Amino acid sequence: MKTLSSFICLWLLSAMLQVQAQAVNIVFDVTSSDTKVHQAAVRHVKGMSEAYPNAKFEVVMYSGAMDMVLKDKSSVAEDLESLAKKDNVDFVICQGTMRRYQTKESDLIPGVKTVPDGILELVEKQQQGWSYIKESR
Repeated sequence: MKTLSSFICLWLLSAMLQVQAQAVNIVFDVTSSDTKVHQAAVRHVKGMSEAYPNAKFEVVMYSGAMDMVLKDKSSVAEDLESLAKKDNVDFVICQGTMRRYQTKESDLIPGVKTVPDGILELVEKQQQGWSYIKESR
């Protein structure tokens, strides 16, 4: 009986570890011009990408979040550039927002990608099963 009990405990532990190891995908929505929101988003992605290396993270920025990705204006430029080098982290900015703010790709922090439409990017990620987080104050 003791052997069966030990086997069940090991099996349960193995099952729990497999559930924890399953990858999750999280898309963050950032529209605020508030640098504290930018800092919080980067802090969340940094911590989660380290804690869950099998997960994927994407930060979608548009509207007032334009400064977050600009080399000369971002309060999180160094961390953002470093995180963008990770295989499981993407930072993307809406091309429509870039046009409104009259910015070029060369103005962006290295590693930041562009998408045609930020809102559509969020919708598509959610349709693919990604979890959604709105970063705000």
